[in-house]
Amino acid sequence: MKKLRSFFKGTNLGLMLLFLYAPILVLMVYSFNEAKTMGNWTGFSLKWYQALFADSTIMDALWVTLSVAVISALVATILAIGLHSMKKRRRAVIENISQLPMVNPDLVTGISFMMLFALMGIRDGYTRMLIAHITFNIPYVIFSVLPKLRQSSNRLYEAAMDLGCTPWMALQKVVIPDIMPGIVSGFILAFTLSLDDFVVSWFATSGIQNLSIYIYSIARRGISPKINALSTLMFVAVITLLLIVNLRSLKEEREAEKAAAKRL
Repeated sequence: MKKLRSFFKGTNLGLMLLFLYAPILVLMVYSFNEAKTMGNWTGFSLKWYQALFADSTIMDALWVTLSVAVISALVATILAIGLHSMKKRRRAVIENISQLPMVNPDLVTGISFMMLFALMGIRDGYTRMLIAHITFNIPYVIFSVLPKLRQSSNRLYEAAMDLGCTPWMALQKVVIPDIMPGIVSGFILAFTLSLDDFVVSWFATSGIQNLSIYIYSIARRGISPKINALSTLMFVAVITLLLIVNLRSLKEEREAEKAAAKRL
């Protein structure tokens, strides 16, 4: 009976993973297809990768997407760390307010940003997109960073100061390494959310386009195999980043277990 249950569990997990990743694998395979359509395989070719890097419009959209994702994730992470040092009542108020973009539908958030930027007279599209992405990234980063900060003891910072560290040195050498897992997870979550966003970006910005806006604009005419190549590169990059982070976390856990075993 136990073997039967484990078999069905493994089968369900395998089918779920197949359902999730089979379309991505098909996309990756056909990014090397010489033909322009995905209906037939005519041979292996790298011409769509060459065409991808030669397309200035896609490269500009990729630059906007990556730069906005990195900057918004970094700023949201810094703000989440700074929120922990505020007084309890103010921190609770700001935490509740910051959760509004997460609760609101993306459509409402996007239209709200569009009206706000029009009222404030902010016309630069990149600035508008960056502000919007920082805003909707903050609540997700808070959920990742603040629990780790609450687990960390304030005595570590005070002990570092007593031992001669400056406030910046204590933050850099003691506090940040202690909460690094929460910072990394929050940063990666904010980065992927920013890469994936379309609705808020569509309404909030004007004059520029990230990848989601660009792909939406050309979807009516059919997706080019260059997008398959771009999606493949992005998927491989994200998977590599996740593997590095997870392997590093496992290594740190093993080292901590070995150190604890030696003390015993």
